[in-house]
Amino acid sequence: MSSGALFLAVFLACAVEAVEALTIVLAAGTARDWRSAGTGVIAALVVLVAIVAALGPALAVVPLGGLRLVVGGLLLVFGLQWLRKAVLRASGLKALHDEAKTYEKELAAAKAVSGRRKPGVRDWYAFTLSFKGVFLEGLEVAFIALTFGSNQHDIPLAAVAAVSAVAVVAVAGFAARAPLARVPENSMKFVVGVMLTAFGVYWGAEGAGAVWPGSDAALLVLVPAIALFALGLIAMLKTVTAGMENAR
Repeated sequence: MSSGALFLAVFLACAVEAVEALTIVLAAGTARDWRSAGTGVIAALVVLVAIVAALGPALAVVPLGGLRLVVGGLLLVFGLQWLRKAVLRASGLKALHDEAKTYEKELAAAKAVSGRRKPGVRDWYAFTLSFKGVFLEGLEVAFIALTFGSNQHDIPLAAVAAVSAVAVVAVAGFAARAPLARVPENSMKFVVGVMLTAFGVYWGAEGAGAVWPGSDAALLVLVPAIALFALGLIAMLKTVTAGMENAR
Protein backbone atom coordinates (compact mmCIF):
# COMPACT_ATOMS: atom_id res chain seq x y z
CA MET A 1 0.00 0.00 0.00
CA SER A 2 1.59 3.30 -1.08
CA SER A 3 1.88 6.34 1.16
CA GLY A 4 -0.59 8.21 -1.03
CA ALA A 5 -3.19 5.45 -0.76
CA LEU A 6 -2.73 5.28 3.01
CA PHE A 7 -3.16 9.05 3.35
CA LEU A 8 -6.27 9.10 1.13
CA ALA A 9 -7.95 6.16 2.87
CA VAL A 10 -7.44 7.62 6.35
CA PHE A 11 -8.33 11.16 5.23
CA LEU A 12 -11.68 10.17 3.68
CA ALA A 13 -12.73 7.92 6.56
CA CYS A 14 -11.82 10.53 9.17
CA ALA A 15 -13.50 13.34 7.22
CA VAL A 16 -16.84 11.52 7.43
CA GLU A 17 -16.52 11.17 11.21
CA ALA A 18 -15.42 14.81 11.55
CA VAL A 19 -18.51 16.07 9.68
CA GLU A 20 -20.78 14.21 12.11
CA ALA A 21 -18.92 15.55 15.16
CA LEU A 22 -18.98 19.08 13.74
CA THR A 23 -22.76 18.96 13.33
CA ILE A 24 -23.21 18.15 17.02
CA VAL A 25 -20.78 20.85 18.19
CA LEU A 26 -22.39 23.50 15.99
CA ALA A 27 -25.83 22.63 17.36
CA ALA A 28 -24.57 22.79 20.95
CA GLY A 29 -22.84 26.13 20.42
CA THR A 30 -25.62 27.77 18.41
CA ALA A 31 -28.51 26.70 20.63
CA ARG A 32 -26.78 26.90 24.00
CA ASP A 33 -23.36 28.41 24.71
CA TRP A 34 -20.27 28.48 22.50
CA ARG A 35 -17.84 28.69 25.42
CA SER A 36 -19.28 25.59 27.09
CA ALA A 37 -19.38 23.72 23.77
CA GLY A 38 -15.76 24.65 23.13
CA THR A 39 -14.78 23.46 26.61
CA GLY A 40 -16.46 20.13 25.87
CA VAL A 41 -14.50 19.80 22.63
CA ILE A 42 -11.19 20.50 24.42
CA ALA A 43 -12.00 18.04 27.21
CA ALA A 44 -12.84 15.31 24.67
CA LEU A 45 -9.62 15.95 22.74
CA VAL A 46 -7.55 15.71 25.95
CA VAL A 47 -9.10 12.32 26.78
CA LEU A 48 -8.60 11.11 23.20
CA VAL A 49 -4.93 12.14 23.21
CA ALA A 50 -4.42 10.19 26.44
CA ILE A 51 -6.07 7.09 24.95
CA VAL A 52 -4.05 7.31 21.73
CA ALA A 53 -0.83 7.82 23.71
CA ALA A 54 -1.58 4.63 25.65
CA LEU A 55 -2.67 2.51 22.67
CA GLY A 56 -0.01 3.62 20.18
CA PRO A 57 3.02 2.03 21.88
CA ALA A 58 0.96 -1.06 22.80
CA LEU A 59 0.20 -1.77 19.14
CA ALA A 60 3.91 -1.62 18.31
CA VAL A 61 4.69 -4.71 20.43
CA VAL A 62 1.87 -6.89 19.04
CA PRO A 63 3.09 -9.48 16.48
CA LEU A 64 2.29 -8.22 12.98
CA GLY A 65 0.40 -11.38 11.98
CA GLY A 66 -1.89 -11.26 14.99
CA LEU A 67 -2.33 -7.52 14.63
CA ARG A 68 -3.41 -7.82 11.00
CA LEU A 69 -5.85 -10.62 11.81
CA VAL A 70 -7.54 -8.61 14.58
CA VAL A 71 -7.44 -5.29 12.75
CA GLY A 72 -8.62 -6.92 9.52
CA GLY A 73 -11.62 -8.39 11.33
CA LEU A 74 -12.49 -5.07 12.96
CA LEU A 75 -12.14 -3.14 9.70
CA LEU A 76 -14.34 -5.72 8.00
CA VAL A 77 -17.04 -5.20 10.62
CA PHE A 78 -16.84 -1.39 10.29
CA GLY A 79 -16.65 -1.51 6.50
CA LEU A 80 -19.60 -3.86 6.07
CA GLN A 81 -21.73 -1.74 8.40
CA TRP A 82 -20.98 1.42 6.42
CA LEU A 83 -21.42 -0.38 3.11
CA ARG A 84 -24.74 -1.93 4.18
CA LYS A 85 -26.16 1.49 5.11
CA ALA A 86 -24.82 3.04 1.90
CA VAL A 87 -26.41 0.29 -0.23
CA LEU A 88 -29.76 0.62 1.54
CA ARG A 89 -29.72 4.41 1.15
CA ALA A 90 -28.72 4.31 -2.50
CA SER A 91 -31.43 1.75 -3.27
CA GLY A 92 -34.14 3.79 -1.53
CA LEU A 93 -34.76 1.33 1.31
CA LYS A 94 -33.28 3.72 3.87
CA ALA A 95 -33.52 7.50 4.00
CA LEU A 96 -30.46 9.37 2.78
CA HIS A 97 -28.36 10.86 5.55
CA ASP A 98 -29.10 14.57 5.63
CA GLU A 99 -26.62 16.56 7.73
CA ALA A 100 -28.85 19.66 7.61
CA LYS A 101 -31.79 17.72 9.08
CA THR A 102 -29.53 16.17 11.71
CA TYR A 103 -28.33 19.65 12.64
CA GLU A 104 -31.89 20.97 12.96
CA LYS A 105 -32.85 17.98 15.10
CA GLU A 106 -29.88 18.44 17.43
CA LEU A 107 -30.55 22.19 17.54
CA ALA A 108 -34.19 21.72 18.54
CA ALA A 109 -33.26 19.17 21.20
CA ALA A 110 -30.60 21.46 22.64
CA LYS A 111 -32.99 24.44 22.82
CA ALA A 112 -35.62 22.35 24.62
CA VAL A 113 -33.37 21.49 27.58
CA SER A 114 -33.19 23.85 30.53
CA GLY A 115 -29.77 25.31 31.34
CA ARG A 116 -27.65 24.08 34.24
CA ARG A 117 -24.40 25.59 35.47
CA LYS A 118 -21.53 23.61 37.02
CA PRO A 119 -18.13 24.72 38.34
CA GLY A 120 -16.09 25.98 35.38
CA VAL A 121 -18.90 25.31 32.89
CA ARG A 122 -21.67 27.82 32.20
CA ASP A 123 -23.92 25.36 30.34
CA TRP A 124 -23.55 21.72 31.30
CA TYR A 125 -25.78 20.43 28.49
CA ALA A 126 -23.72 22.17 25.79
CA PHE A 127 -20.54 20.82 27.39
CA THR A 128 -21.70 17.21 27.59
CA LEU A 129 -23.30 17.26 24.13
CA SER A 130 -20.07 18.50 22.52
CA PHE A 131 -17.93 16.18 24.64
CA LYS A 132 -19.90 13.06 23.73
CA GLY A 133 -20.05 13.95 20.04
CA VAL A 134 -16.35 14.69 19.69
CA PHE A 135 -15.28 11.81 21.92
CA LEU A 136 -17.33 9.10 20.19
CA GLU A 137 -16.53 10.24 16.65
CA GLY A 138 -12.95 10.91 17.72
CA LEU A 139 -12.58 7.33 18.94
CA GLU A 140 -13.41 6.13 15.45
CA VAL A 141 -10.92 8.59 13.95
CA ALA A 142 -8.23 7.34 16.36
CA PHE A 143 -9.09 3.72 15.60
CA ILE A 144 -8.85 4.28 11.85
CA ALA A 145 -5.54 6.16 12.10
CA LEU A 146 -3.93 3.70 14.51
CA THR A 147 -5.01 0.56 12.67
CA PHE A 148 -4.09 1.76 9.21
CA GLY A 149 -0.86 3.33 10.44
CA SER A 150 0.29 0.34 12.50
CA ASN A 151 -0.39 -2.10 9.68
CA GLN A 152 1.66 -0.02 7.26
CA HIS A 153 4.32 0.84 9.86
CA ASP A 154 3.60 4.52 9.32
CA ILE A 155 1.49 5.82 12.19
CA PRO A 156 2.87 9.39 11.75
CA LEU A 157 1.52 9.61 8.17
CA ALA A 158 -1.85 8.17 9.23
CA ALA A 159 -1.98 10.65 12.09
CA VAL A 160 -1.22 13.54 9.70
CA ALA A 161 -4.02 12.37 7.39
CA ALA A 162 -6.49 12.15 10.30
CA VAL A 163 -5.54 15.56 11.71
CA SER A 164 -5.70 17.09 8.22
CA ALA A 165 -9.21 15.72 7.66
CA VAL A 166 -10.44 17.02 11.01
CA ALA A 167 -8.79 20.41 10.45
CA VAL A 168 -10.26 20.86 6.95
CA VAL A 169 -13.77 19.94 8.12
CA ALA A 170 -13.53 22.11 11.25
CA VAL A 171 -12.27 25.19 9.40
CA ALA A 172 -14.90 24.83 6.66
CA GLY A 173 -17.71 24.22 9.12
CA PHE A 174 -16.92 27.01 11.56
CA ALA A 175 -16.23 29.47 8.73
CA ALA A 176 -19.76 28.83 7.47
CA ARG A 177 -21.19 28.36 10.97
CA ALA A 178 -23.41 25.67 9.47
CA PRO A 179 -23.30 21.91 8.93
CA LEU A 180 -21.52 20.80 5.77
CA ALA A 181 -24.76 19.73 4.12
CA ARG A 182 -23.28 20.06 0.64
CA VAL A 183 -20.60 17.47 1.33
CA PRO A 184 -21.60 14.28 -0.55
CA GLU A 185 -21.50 12.32 2.69
CA ASN A 186 -23.57 9.37 1.44
CA SER A 187 -21.21 8.91 -1.51
CA MET A 188 -18.20 9.28 0.79
CA LYS A 189 -19.60 6.63 3.12
CA PHE A 190 -20.05 4.27 0.17
CA VAL A 191 -16.44 4.81 -0.92
CA VAL A 192 -15.08 4.49 2.63
CA GLY A 193 -17.22 1.39 3.23
CA VAL A 194 -15.75 -0.22 0.12
CA MET A 195 -12.20 0.70 1.16
CA LEU A 196 -12.55 -0.48 4.76
CA THR A 197 -14.11 -3.75 3.60
CA ALA A 198 -11.34 -4.31 1.07
CA PHE A 199 -8.57 -3.60 3.58
CA GLY A 200 -10.34 -5.75 6.16
CA VAL A 201 -10.43 -8.72 3.78
CA TYR A 202 -6.82 -8.11 2.72
CA TRP A 203 -5.28 -7.73 6.18
CA GLY A 204 -7.49 -10.36 7.80
CA ALA A 205 -6.47 -12.95 5.21
CA GLU A 206 -2.79 -11.99 5.57
CA GLY A 207 -3.04 -12.29 9.35
CA ALA A 208 -4.51 -15.77 8.93
CA GLY A 209 -1.48 -16.80 6.84
CA ALA A 210 -2.75 -16.26 3.29
CA VAL A 211 -0.43 -14.89 0.62
CA TRP A 212 -2.03 -12.53 -1.87
CA PRO A 213 -0.91 -12.77 -5.52
CA GLY A 214 0.94 -9.57 -6.33
CA SER A 215 1.07 -8.55 -2.65
CA ASP A 216 -0.38 -4.99 -2.29
CA ALA A 217 -1.41 -5.02 -5.95
CA ALA A 218 -4.22 -7.41 -4.94
CA LEU A 219 -6.01 -4.37 -3.49
CA LEU A 220 -6.35 -3.03 -7.03
CA VAL A 221 -8.61 -6.03 -7.69
CA LEU A 222 -10.32 -6.25 -4.29
CA VAL A 223 -11.47 -2.61 -4.14
CA PRO A 224 -13.22 -2.50 -7.57
CA ALA A 225 -14.60 -6.03 -7.09
CA ILE A 226 -16.28 -5.07 -3.80
CA ALA A 227 -17.49 -1.79 -5.31
CA LEU A 228 -19.03 -3.58 -8.30
CA PHE A 229 -20.67 -6.14 -6.03
CA ALA A 230 -22.18 -3.34 -3.91
CA LEU A 231 -23.38 -1.48 -7.01
CA GLY A 232 -24.95 -4.72 -8.25
CA LEU A 233 -26.80 -5.07 -4.95
CA ILE A 234 -28.06 -1.50 -5.28
CA ALA A 235 -29.35 -2.16 -8.80
CA MET A 236 -31.03 -5.41 -7.70
CA LEU A 237 -32.67 -3.81 -4.65
CA LYS A 238 -33.91 -0.89 -6.75
CA THR A 239 -35.55 -3.37 -9.13
CA VAL A 240 -37.17 -5.27 -6.25
CA THR A 241 -38.37 -2.02 -4.66
CA ALA A 242 -39.81 -0.77 -7.96
CA GLY A 243 -41.59 -4.12 -8.47
CA MET A 244 -43.12 -3.96 -4.98
CA GLU A 245 -44.35 -0.40 -5.58
CA ASN A 246 -45.87 -1.36 -8.95
CA ALA A 247 -47.62 -4.33 -7.33
CA ARG A 248 -49.37 -1.96 -4.95
